[in-house]
Amino acid sequence: MAASSSTAVQLGRTRVLKHGSSSPSKPGPVLYWMFRDQRLRDNWALIHAVDQANRLNVPVAVAFNLFDQFLGAKARQLGFMLRGLRQFQGEIEQTLQIPFFLFQGEAIDTIPNFLQEHGASLLVTDFSPLRQVREWKEEIIKRVPDYVSIHEVDAHNIVPVWVASNKLEYGARTIRRKINNELPDYLTEFPVLKPPIKKWVATNRHIDWETLIENATRKGAEVPEIGWCEPGEVAARETLMGNKNGFLTTRLKNYSTDRNNPLKANGLSGLSPYLHFGQISAQHCALEARKLHKVNPQAVDTFLEELIVRRELSDNFCYYQPNYDSLEGAWDWARSTLMAHASDKREHLYTKEQLEKAQTADLLWNASQLEMVHHGKMHGFMRMYWAKKILEWTSSPQEALEIAIYLNDKYHIDGRDPNGYVGCMWSICGVHDQGWKERPVFGKIRYMNYAGCKRKFDVDGYIAYVKKLVGGIKKRKGETLLDSKTKQGINIQNLHK
Repeated sequence: MAASSSTAVQLGRTRVLKHGSSSPSKPGPVLYWMFRDQRLRDNWALIHAVDQANRLNVPVAVAFNLFDQFLGAKARQLGFMLRGLRQFQGEIEQTLQIPFFLFQGEAIDTIPNFLQEHGASLLVTDFSPLRQVREWKEEIIKRVPDYVSIHEVDAHNIVPVWVASNKLEYGARTIRRKINNELPDYLTEFPVLKPPIKKWVATNRHIDWETLIENATRKGAEVPEIGWCEPGEVAARETLMGNKNGFLTTRLKNYSTDRNNPLKANGLSGLSPYLHFGQISAQHCALEARKLHKVNPQAVDTFLEELIVRRELSDNFCYYQPNYDSLEGAWDWARSTLMAHASDKREHLYTKEQLEKAQTADLLWNASQLEMVHHGKMHGFMRMYWAKKILEWTSSPQEALEIAIYLNDKYHIDGRDPNGYVGCMWSICGVHDQGWKERPVFGKIRYMNYAGCKRKFDVDGYIAYVKKLVGGIKKRKGETLLDSKTKQGINIQNLHK
């Protein structure tokens, strides 16, 4: 059901999860529970929360709930997220005078407790198609006081997932027209966000960011942070529009050709970490790209296809298919052909540990795995080859999918995302694809091999590129560790003085 009485945000973008009843004598504050869209600018959920607070003449606050290694997130993902949130707090409190609260624990406890403690009358939440988030919301609905209303805003997709389609779509060709039909209404400029009319009464909400980041990165040190991608909204906008190396300003023209060449990493947009954590709006990216259509029509069309149609197709799949990360979520034809060939003899069988350590006979696959482990990002073309070889080298399609998702979520900076789940499901389970020539192990699932890669790009060059890349990362890591130990030694010496 669409939310009512909002002029700042299109009605279709917001829906009511719970209507408040038996309201107290006067309305209470509005709380925006932010999780998927971690940004100040171009954020429909924040815009809606401020708009509703102004209508009720009440203050508004923003809260984020920090989970302990959500879905296996390690230092790489948590450090990036927390550093971005630290920047967000400084900006929102300075520019909009809206307080930011950080909770630690289970959201099903912290969110209802905060609402009750402050007598809040409205909770605004981000949209996510993932099971865990939807389960939290269902439980929170049960736990909040009767008078609390709950609104959900899809600030992640340009066309809200429930507007684009009311069913599971078969592929890009079936959802493209539906999305394009809605774009004139939803691909619009954002209103200017001003400080709310009513200010939140000052409370002690000091956040020790340094300790939080140190603890999170220490606990998740198995997968260390990356240095090539600076977190936060400022860096996200620089990646999109920067004068030195911005995607739209300096690299867009070759996107339609370079994006499929693993040796041309600079041919990619570099936006996926920022889009995943919501540090930049896909809608803002699309609006800026559209301005360049006359200059680079093919590149812009290719970028918008990836940014809008393919991304939103992934959300559609995860929202309407509850088994989005298992063999049960595959189309019937794919599941049948995979099971019919599950007992086929494999040329190689590798354990999860061997795959994780890149200990296979395929140097190309090893390179892609090492790129992901050390760099935090594998080229999109290689992700397909990487996942399909896991299907070929494990004892069953179920095991292949589990391992692919485990590695994807553990090492990719943009893991634990609908795009990642759909990427694994496309490669291994034929989701959003069609049946191909039947062959051992794969059945009718699309096949990829080493020879095919050699025809598309310089395989030896890619292997050499990754070797050099990983070598440089290890060297810098070693120097950092040595520098840290040196400083520690100096501190110990000072203690003994």
